[in-house]
Amino acid sequence: MKVKVISRNVQDYVRETKHDIHKVPRNIDPKLHPLRIPREYQRALNAVKMDKIFAKPFLFSLHGHVDPVECLMKHPKSLSTLVSGAFDGTIKIWDLMHRKCHKTIQAHEGAVRDLCSPNHGKYFYSVGDNTVIKQWKMIPKACSSKELEEEDDDEDSSDKPLTSIVAKTNIIGIDHHIKKPLFVTCGESIDLWDESRPSSLKTYKPSIDSTYKIKFNPIESELFACAGSDRSIILFDSRQNEHIRKVILAMRSNNLAWNPMEAFHFTVANEDHNLYTFDMRQMNEPMSAHLDHVAAVIDLDYSPTGKEFVAGSYDKTLRIFPENRIHSREVYHTKRMQRMTSVLWTLDSKYIICGSDEMDIRVWKAKASEKLGPKMLREELSMRYQEKLKETFGSHPEIKRIARHRHVPKHIYHGKKEKESMINAIKRKEANRRAHSKPGTVPKLSVKEKAVVKEIE
Repeated sequence: MKVKVISRNVQDYVRETKHDIHKVPRNIDPKLHPLRIPREYQRALNAVKMDKIFAKPFLFSLHGHVDPVECLMKHPKSLSTLVSGAFDGTIKIWDLMHRKCHKTIQAHEGAVRDLCSPNHGKYFYSVGDNTVIKQWKMIPKACSSKELEEEDDDEDSSDKPLTSIVAKTNIIGIDHHIKKPLFVTCGESIDLWDESRPSSLKTYKPSIDSTYKIKFNPIESELFACAGSDRSIILFDSRQNEHIRKVILAMRSNNLAWNPMEAFHFTVANEDHNLYTFDMRQMNEPMSAHLDHVAAVIDLDYSPTGKEFVAGSYDKTLRIFPENRIHSREVYHTKRMQRMTSVLWTLDSKYIICGSDEMDIRVWKAKASEKLGPKMLREELSMRYQEKLKETFGSHPEIKRIARHRHVPKHIYHGKKEKESMINAIKRKEANRRAHSKPGTVPKLSVKEKAVVKEIE
């Protein structure tokens, strides 16, 4: 005789503690859930609306500079350390966790133009409106308040640089090699330096008056790129004596940033209100153009994941762009924030830091509605579920409209309308010229094709 017995595992239906929810057996057969899609659509709609309710990206600001902030530098090892340089020649080292300034250094007589640090982060370099490169000690990561007070009282450690190198020409930009004790400077000439030598190892002389921004590739570490005064972007190899490649754009580029995950990709911030992502293997046309700003783009920085970057513009806003999208997914602004001078994306990919003309440094969340701090497991799972729902139903008209809508200041709203009317007028003029010309003499060019004038091998 056969006897069938119901066998159950106690862990499947009994709570571990009285604070847990009751476990309910579920059958995920779609035939038993005919209204699953309408129910999940409503959940996705609610999730998008909740994002709008909880979108509070601004965290805090750092006060202390008495002149506009010119440049920012993040510590390569410490998430809570930030270095800033201002137009009055002062450098401040900040503790983001306690929101205070560790040290103030009167570094240069003019503006502090650029900052860089080697990968170990024990010291950093600064350049100003002169020919001197100065090396400064970085405050250690773990340092008590008593030690900080003692260090501030010591004039020799706080006011004097570790070393000073006098160059032959004026220097505007600087960047450090990610592996070797080398750094490169730009200005009237492009020089490669060794940390242990007072003279440059190599001098590059491109056929332009000056260069003003220079960046090493974080993956192909022997390569670096710079932006020139003749609207060009020039690629160099530190093992060679001449440039590898050069491309001239229609308008000047204010800054550039390498993608930390894609060795061949970099993005430039241009004066024509747009950003362009290039593949350095084929620079005759950008891979993609990123629009939406209504004034010149001043600075940009990539997320450590390489999937997004942040751009700061002369129109007093920050915008966050996915690397392969034309339009931004987020725009940040405040009433008091003026024109951007520098932006950073922190190494934990959670925060954005910006410096602007009104002497403040502001810290923002990278995701406006993200909850900071520890989360319960159920809460984390619920958030992942909501993100998946928003991704699944993201193309539905109502959800798409709510997700992409942003309130912008009046000057941005009217500036966007004015820019659209100007673009439409140019398109009309080209269409009229094409209609009254010989076929093929006035070609149709996209935004990407218009950006590049010519490529020089």
